[in-house]
This record gives sequence, structure tokens and C-alpha cells, in this order.
Amino acid sequence: MKSRYIVPVLIGAGIGIALYSCGGGIPDKAKAVTNFDSKKYLGKWYEIARLDYKWERDLNNVTAEYSLNEDKTIKVDNKGYNVRKDKWEESIGKAKFVKKDNIGMLKVSFFGPFYSGYNVVAIDADYKYALVAGESLKYMWILSREKTIPESVKADFLIKAQEIGYNVTDLVWVKHDKMN
Repeated sequence: MKSRYIVPVLIGAGIGIALYSCGGGIPDKAKAVTNFDSKKYLGKWYEIARLDYKWERDLNNVTAEYSLNEDKTIKVDNKGYNVRKDKWEESIGKAKFVKKDNIGMLKVSFFGPFYSGYNVVAIDADYKYALVAGESLKYMWILSREKTIPESVKADFLIKAQEIGYNVTDLVWVKHDKMN
């Protein structure tokens, strides 16, 4: 009698995994940038601030480098120095556009078929500074092409993040020294 439940449970689990692996969510009050130019976004970015989570905990000198793969996905190469372990860590993944390639709404994967939302919600005209929202209010990043960011840009991004619903007092401000 119990065996008749196994197939529906397995099917349900499979559907759950398939839905989860689609990824690409965005917080309710966030809107991805339109007229997004992925070619301008490629290259090296310095992480200025983030909401901390287990994959980046204890990391400073964090950078993300984006380049185009042959299959038109975007290679994501994240690096950071783990101050607790006293060593560099690197994670390589790939990103895909969720809708069109001119909308800054992507999904990124570092673990096989599992994707998470990566949404550029603010960017300056020169693609020097970016505010990135994850798929929920647990994930957010402020990025810059340099190791610092002007106070005016920082203030604008913090206001926008609060409007979306982020608790900006929880941000970790990343230290960058001469190591990278």
C-alpha cells in the first residue's frame, strides 16, 4: 500500500527540482534595467558591498569577472580572499538571460542545473557602477569597476535598495587592499 505513494512523491520532487533549477527570480519591488548592454557589462568588477551569505562569508578583495562563452552564456569568475582561512577562493559559473539580452535580468549557476536570480537594477551610463539584486531580499551587491565608489553613487544605490525592501544596515562593506 505504501509503494503506491512512491511514484507521486518522486514526480513531485522532480517537478520541485525542475522549478527550482529554473531560477531567475527578482524581488517584488525591483525592476531589472532595460536597454541593458551585456557587452559593456563584461569585464572585471569589484564588489563594494553585499548582503553576506555562506558562499562569501569572510571574503575580502572580492571581484567578479564576466566574459562571453562560445555558447553565448556569460562566464562568471568570482574570486575573493578568505581572511579566516588565509587563502584565495574562486568560484566559476555561468549566467543566462531570463528574458531578452537587453534586459538586465539573468540567472546564474555555480552548481550544475541550479540557478539563482542576478538582476541589474541600477547602472550608470558608463557601466562603471552597478546595483545588483538577487532573487530575494537576502541577496544584493554593489559593484564598481574600481575599488571604491563615489559617495553620491553609493547614496543613490542605498536609497534604491531601501525602496526595493533591502535592509541596508546589514550590508558588508568589502575591503580591498593591494592584493588584487
